Amino acid sequence: MNVTTIGLDIAKNVFFAHGVDQHGKVVMQKKLDRGKVLAFFATLPPCRVGIEATGSAHYWARELNRLGHTAKLMPAQYDKPYVKRDKNDPNDAAGICEAVSRPSMRFVSINTPAQQDVQMLHAIRRRLVGQRTALTNQMRGLLGEYGIVFGQGPARVRRGLAEVLAGEDARLSPAAREMIADVQQQLQAQDLHLTAYNARIERVCAADARCVKLDALPGVGAITATALVASVNDGKQYQRGKHLSASLGLPPREHSSGGKQRVLGMSKRGNTYVRTLLIHGARSVLRHAATKTDPDPLIRWALTVAARRGKNIAAVALANKLARIAWAILARDREYDPRWTPRRGDSAIPA
Repeated sequence: MNVTTIGLDIAKNVFFAHGVDQHGKVVMQKKLDRGKVLAFFATLPPCRVGIEATGSAHYWARELNRLGHTAKLMPAQYDKPYVKRDKNDPNDAAGICEAVSRPSMRFVSINTPAQQDVQMLHAIRRRLVGQRTALTNQMRGLLGEYGIVFGQGPARVRRGLAEVLAGEDARLSPAAREMIADVQQQLQAQDLHLTAYNARIERVCAADARCVKLDALPGVGAITATALVASVNDGKQYQRGKHLSASLGLPPREHSSGGKQRVLGMSKRGNTYVRTLLIHGARSVLRHAATKTDPDPLIRWALTVAARRGKNIAAVALANKLARIAWAILARDREYDPRWTPRRGDSAIPA
């Protein structure tokens, strides 16, 4: 079988492969069970295999690369325009096969198992934070029906629950007090789990030299540094810092036509979690910048933007700069120097 390019539509149990030769002629269309995928590809000569970057795609890409093939992952929104007619597995595989052969197609870097370990660590921590937030919000709402009001935030709810249980509030029945005590124990257990996962992230950060370098950036701590490295690894798949920033959805969208440029808000494409961490870190920098006697030039620049455009725009602009500097640190193996100024012809940290 003279197949050179394959589009592989993956799922949980049923896969479909669409293959073409060097002239683009269809030479293979095959439905595969999950357990037979690797055995089938082991019988094929080395070829390019396109896969939509969805669930389990990184695993299959690594396994196909081990068999000698060249696996390419593509964002789902980039291969959809190549799907013809109705949606089904054969058409999806054909569209993926067509998309992977395009010279202008943009690909997703394949995660290593180490990257996925850190991503799992962050995913579990993010779930724990969400569960704690949901529980504290629920208790604030339920106790509000008894006329008991707490401030926002887990610390205030924790303190308020302790005060309610320590006192003798006549508004609460014995049954209500029993349920409040149960919720208090749940919050304590969640705090212990969160503390344990935060400690794990700190250890991961301390063990990785790249994370240690990123940790020196203003507004970037162990959580953001490890999440960024787990997402982009060494960043060398991006040609410049602005490409990393664009992949995180930080630059503005553009909707221009007829020579009239129209720039909108940030695009919000790509990794929502890392983008959120960078923006939260930038907000923290701006909030505490007033207490610094000699902020570095980057913070001074962000303060001028905040005075001119407002804190929200300044936070996103600073997050954009942080993403570009992070790329220079990772891809060029540099240390963060707040007094660094670009030399002529030096594009390590593009403006």
